[in-house]
Amino acid sequence: MRLVLLGPPGAGKGTQASRLAEGLGIPHIATGDILRGNVADGTPLGREAKAFMDRGDLVPDDVINRMVAARLDEDDAEGGFILDGYPRTVPQALELEGSLRDRGTPLDAVLRFVIAEEELVRRVSGRAQEEGRSDDSADVLRNRLQEYRSKTVPLESFYAERRLLRDVDALGDVDEVARRARATLDDRRGGGAL
Repeated sequence: MRLVLLGPPGAGKGTQASRLAEGLGIPHIATGDILRGNVADGTPLGREAKAFMDRGDLVPDDVINRMVAARLDEDDAEGGFILDGYPRTVPQALELEGSLRDRGTPLDAVLRFVIAEEELVRRVSGRAQEEGRSDDSADVLRNRLQEYRSKTVPLESFYAERRLLRDVDALGDVDEVARRARATLDDRRGGGAL
């Protein structure tokens, strides 16, 4: 199964991606991890990305696209994958679509974790207090949500037009949300259990 996960910061995508990946026996591929790994390993793509990062610039789509494509070429992703944090924009989604089409392995579904902004603020504020994270303030979250909405609404439309977008209610405990996500995928697969 080949999946993309969408959802605002604090919706629990990373947690759910790990659970789904374990249940499906496929890798959870987080873009941030790919980027950090390439930079730490000093790969050619990592050196290219680091040059942008050292200047304080965003790593361009072309570099991120090539990193993701290289990761999807690894053996463990042959049977499927869960992408978390990529694509973030329609141009990235088009690149992914073309890359997967060339492999003959299109996406099976895009899960969008849906949760009210007030609940996200409550969650993130609680996490900030528990873990002492300054990047998890309500103001920082609201700025991140605004950026997420501006980039992701067109991406959601892109996947809805392709009939891949499936909503998962992200409100509730981790196990409850995981059950909903699995049920959504079971429906997509015609009832086959994960």
